[in-house]
Amino acid sequence: MTKHYILHLDPNAEHPWDQCVLRNPMTGERPDLQNAIAQAVGSASGEYLIAVKIEVEVLESSTLPQSKPETRPLAIWKTPVPLAN
Repeated sequence: MTKHYILHLDPNAEHPWDQCVLRNPMTGERPDLQNAIAQAVGSASGEYLIAVKIEVEVLESSTLPQSKPETRPLAIWKTPVPLAN
């Protein structure tokens, strides 16, 4: 079974959990890989030794800006500017 996800990598993210995010492209939810594996095994209770193969194929990519642009405060006029009526 093939599942499609969007992988967002941002090593400069503010929080560690936002540095590598895997999401469903349709719902935006993070995938529950444990439930997906449990469904593949079946419904019988017990312990299973399993092998999980992950094959990754990049279908499309886009880059994020590497640094945030520097912002500067606006200059404040020291002399009043008359408004036209």
